[in-house]
Amino acid sequence: MGEDPVHGDVGEVDDGPEYDLNFRNHPEHYRHTADEQGAFKIEPYKSELLPDWTVADLDGATTAAESIHDRYREYRDNGEFVGMDMARKYLQMGWTRAMRYAKYPGGQKYVDGEQREPQEWYDPEKREIALAYKEHLDAVREDPAYEQARQAHAERYGES
Repeated sequence: MGEDPVHGDVGEVDDGPEYDLNFRNHPEHYRHTADEQGAFKIEPYKSELLPDWTVADLDGATTAAESIHDRYREYRDNGEFVGMDMARKYLQMGWTRAMRYAKYPGGQKYVDGEQREPQEWYDPEKREIALAYKEHLDAVREDPAYEQARQAHAERYGES
């Protein structure tokens, strides 16, 4: 498991996995992590991005990846690094989850504690879904504004 995506003492809500904090209003508590950690906990971004996210079918996933990328642009235009990074996490999650289903029956990488050999390609549609997300993920990663915002956030809030 990666580093905690939160600075300081931030509690969780009683009836769910979310942190009990609005990160749009308190970006100082957000710590960038390269993984997908925090995707289901960082509000209000989780509530804005999760309804769009799917890997169920190609049409839905293509629309979802485009919608999440559009949200990324909105967050970028509003100077919200936390939202930008959360959109990146959802695109990354779409890519990694779909790729797992593309390679492993039922998305099950392990059976009885033993890692399965990946198949090429067990589910071709899931591979196409993964590629749809990857296209948008790469665009975000290659956006100079993303790296600038990441560095500015780190400098402002003391990340290394």
